[in-house]
Amino acid sequence: MSGDHQTLALVLFSAFVAVTLGITTWVSRDRRGSAEEFYAGGRLFSPMENGFAIAGDYMSAASFLGISGVIALFGYDGLLYSVGFLVAWLVVLFLVAELVRNCGRFTLADVIAARMGERPVRIAAGTSSVTVSVLYLVAQMVGAGSLVALLLGGTSGAARAWTVIGVGALMVVYVSLGGMRATTWIQIVKAVLLMAGAIALTVLVLVRFHGNVNALLNSAVAHSGHGREFLSPGLKYGGDWIARFDFISLGLALVLGTAGLPHILSRFYTVPTARAARRSVVWSIGLIGGFYLMTIVLGFGAAALVGSDAVRASNAAGNTAVPLLALDLGGGAGSTGGTVLFAVVAAVAFATILAVVAGITLASSASVAHDLYASLRRKQAEEVNQAKQRSEVAVARVAAAGIGAVAIGLSLLAQNLNVAFLVGLAFAVAASANLPVLLYSLFWRNFTTRGAVWSVYGGLIPAVLLVVLSPVVSGSPEAILPGVDFHVFPLQNPGVVSIPLGFLAGWIGTVTSSEPPDAAKHAETEVRSLTGAGAV
Repeated sequence: MSGDHQTLALVLFSAFVAVTLGITTWVSRDRRGSAEEFYAGGRLFSPMENGFAIAGDYMSAASFLGISGVIALFGYDGLLYSVGFLVAWLVVLFLVAELVRNCGRFTLADVIAARMGERPVRIAAGTSSVTVSVLYLVAQMVGAGSLVALLLGGTSGAARAWTVIGVGALMVVYVSLGGMRATTWIQIVKAVLLMAGAIALTVLVLVRFHGNVNALLNSAVAHSGHGREFLSPGLKYGGDWIARFDFISLGLALVLGTAGLPHILSRFYTVPTARAARRSVVWSIGLIGGFYLMTIVLGFGAAALVGSDAVRASNAAGNTAVPLLALDLGGGAGSTGGTVLFAVVAAVAFATILAVVAGITLASSASVAHDLYASLRRKQAEEVNQAKQRSEVAVARVAAAGIGAVAIGLSLLAQNLNVAFLVGLAFAVAASANLPVLLYSLFWRNFTTRGAVWSVYGGLIPAVLLVVLSPVVSGSPEAILPGVDFHVFPLQNPGVVSIPLGFLAGWIGTVTSSEPPDAAKHAETEVRSLTGAGAV
């Protein structure tokens, strides 16, 4: 890429960083040090504001860069990501949004601990939440590395490494100084920028083909290198029974995983009431639905105008399809329009990555402080006073730095994997470890503490272990460790195995437990979840 691309994109990106750091500094001046302020922004956001923030949290680098890239390379099979991410919101809306807001306070563990033994449940749920968050962070940082490698001419891995380190440092600053309030406003700004960028590119693609979608698809077929198979299922997931099971596994993970993502669930606590939480989800569905429809146009547009081979040559996983499409739509390499559009898209993608990693880091640091740290020092019937809240918030700030360091290290190992695929792994772990225990806690009268702990670990351990023993880590040229081969699990996504195991472990733990179910606590939780009576 030319120096003009680099200069303009870096100027725009620097402007976004300056604005968001200004927001963070402004918010931190009003910091009271309370847990409610740091974790939930004082519960002062309106449904529309929170809806934009949820959309900003959800529309990640995986969506903007990864999904369009998968569609550009594999056509029809890439649509699974767009459809799966969108359908998942129906699960969130109808099953968990309002109930989680009524039952919890700051984290997923609050919902489960409402009727269970607090300490073991918090440790299990906190461990699971941190694991999911780190996997999600890795995906975002891999996207950042791919984008900067393209921006700086695809030089050495040093550019990617320093980019990942820089993004990690910024997210720690956002979370440590501003907490939830700053993170929410950053998400809102980012959601507006991302929607504007996606709308502009979609309109330009459709204008190029005079609004004729059929012509767009035919051109994508012609430049895909796969012929008519590009528009048929099976190009990526139809080769053999392993690929087909991978397809089912990925679909399950995408549809069920959203309801177990810690950074999405924590957003429901930033509004004052459960009704506001549900309205937030309605706002976000409109934004997210429109966005994922546009990723389909962008993916096929990249295949039609840039060509699948050119996308693959730039980045084997397809993560640079959208910036290359923007360059072509603006007039091509060397043109003023191409330079400007490429730079704008690169800056929007940077903003996307920064905002999402801030939200995930906040959720994971909250789990470390509010669940893991607090459970080790909290007495059974003791209320948390102001001094303890400040201590907890201080631990959360330190935890943000630690989680950032771990995510940076893992991101440097996974630079060759598609970011949408990496997010699929995070969704699989969330659906295996968090969703079963959440649904059991909300809807099963006889659920016990042992069942809750077994459900979390019974989904978490198999999901992580199967990923380690899969072709994702070893045994393939695109693996994290391509030089070795110790994979024994044939599927790339573990969801089809680990999700049922999470539900099964929760059931076995409950029916074999000597602890009698607490009918009174269940009744209290049921009334509170359905009516909001007694909700914080």
